Amino acid sequence: MKTELSYRTKCLQSPIREMITHGDSSPCVGSCYAMEILDSLNISRKNGLFTDLTLQVEGQQFPCHRVILSTKSAYFKAMFTSNLKESHLGMVSLPEVSAPCMALVLDFMYEGRITIQEENVQEILWMSDFLDMGSLQKLCVKFLECQLDPLNCVGIKKIADTLSIPSLSDKTKKMMLERFTEVSMQEEFLDLSKEELIEYLSSDDLVVPKEEVVFEAVLRWVKKNKKGEKVPKDLLEHVRLPLLDPAYFLEKVKMDKIIQDSPECFPLFYEAQMYLILGNTGNSIRMRPRRFMDLSEMIVVIGGCDKKGALKLPHIDSYDQKTGQWTGLSGLPGYIKSEMATCVLKNNIYISGGHIDSRHVWMLNVHINSWVKVASLNTGRWRHGMVTLKGQIYAVGGFDGQSRLTTVERYNSSTNAWTTATPMLEAVSSAGVVTCMNKLYVIGGAVDDHQSIDKVQCYDPVEDKWTYKSPAPFYKDCISAVELDGTIYVGGGLMSTIFKYQPESDVWSEAAALPGVLESCGVTVCGGKIYIMGGRDENGEGTEKTFVYDPRTNMVSEGQPLLRSISHHGCVTVLQRQST
Repeated sequence: MKTELSYRTKCLQSPIREMITHGDSSPCVGSCYAMEILDSLNISRKNGLFTDLTLQVEGQQFPCHRVILSTKSAYFKAMFTSNLKESHLGMVSLPEVSAPCMALVLDFMYEGRITIQEENVQEILWMSDFLDMGSLQKLCVKFLECQLDPLNCVGIKKIADTLSIPSLSDKTKKMMLERFTEVSMQEEFLDLSKEELIEYLSSDDLVVPKEEVVFEAVLRWVKKNKKGEKVPKDLLEHVRLPLLDPAYFLEKVKMDKIIQDSPECFPLFYEAQMYLILGNTGNSIRMRPRRFMDLSEMIVVIGGCDKKGALKLPHIDSYDQKTGQWTGLSGLPGYIKSEMATCVLKNNIYISGGHIDSRHVWMLNVHINSWVKVASLNTGRWRHGMVTLKGQIYAVGGFDGQSRLTTVERYNSSTNAWTTATPMLEAVSSAGVVTCMNKLYVIGGAVDDHQSIDKVQCYDPVEDKWTYKSPAPFYKDCISAVELDGTIYVGGGLMSTIFKYQPESDVWSEAAALPGVLESCGVTVCGGKIYIMGGRDENGEGTEKTFVYDPRTNMVSEGQPLLRSISHHGCVTVLQRQST
């Protein structure tokens, strides 16, 4: 395919800037007059008349005019206005270019038109860069943008990156992200460097219907570039293995010879296997759906109290971060609740408590939007915490109407039974309860009606033992805690600060400031960001505001508000399949 692109067209469409009057008094547009002069010079060049320079390229000689070359090329202008020897020579050799391309470029300099084809665009573009001809480069870029498709975008991006053309590079990257499935099937895709491939694999904007597409693309690249030896861990860690279909994971991933010969990747396979067996086990980026997958994250807000704290609300609302829309789910079963404990296991939502001495536990099957009553707690409790750890649910502490509790119960969904677990070191209610790196943490909490503590209690299920960690930098209850990428974040407690805790170093620090104080708010992780939803302010009134904290930028922004002012509610994130 070829096309003739003209620089003159733009000149002809420009406003008339001057008029020249001839002897017959007929007006002539100034730009036309200038073109007549340029055409005369071009005829002189082709006839070898009045030229003052000869370019020698591949043994061919091209007579031309310095003034034209200097006008159209910053390279020649610099050459002829400097003290270089070429500025005084009558003949200049250009060994870096080809004669046919030089002829085309000279025609463009004199005529303002050039025929660009797929066969010559790369050389013309390179020559426009070498001779520093911006107008010619723009025409080449326009041609390549028109030709851009999944078959050639990898090659065009290499050209754009080599010649430092950001606009073209951005367009090719956008196509590679948006049409990754097609691009990854092309032979030139296998020529990407590992660093380039990682850039695409790590993007949330990679448009794939399923993560299997990404895994198979990586496997093809490895077979070509690594001769089928093994998969580099720093490459595979950007594939979201936990999101693969379980049958596909067992049949295609675990059984693949290259995978079996990649022992350094085994922790990634174990993580995926535990996720597929046990369900949500953390907030690693590999467990988050990409933005355009048919699987997405959904925030669910459950029950709670109204703005004045007088009424308990029966509502369950879901929020789609992609669309920014709220929708209703099946209402709370049996009775209305607040200050209940909530958690997610295998993408089903569990709630317990909701009023003093409650033993009832319910499960919301997200797929069919239906509640099921499961085994009751052995001990009635309220204002307790509930989390998942290694595929089981732990109900921790709380208040039974008489006193705070140290007791802990563990739920096995396979047997639908609660069993007694090792009790905490100190009885608390309304604490921040969270799991991180396969351990359970209970942060702060109330020890009576008037006193809260700063202690951090940690349970190790392997050792079946509780220990104290570094105390929190606050004495608070009515707080919420979440884990994100191996770090614990805590908010609420009428604090205007989000605090973070690093379990590996046992160190606390401030993460970010909120616009105001909040307590009894809902906190969850969605899309790699922390959502702080609702809660009570310093006046004891509920709010409908949502704040979004991004640890990557350390910025807090205001998000889509809740449907109503609310506090003491449950707040979790689950996965949903997009309807087709």
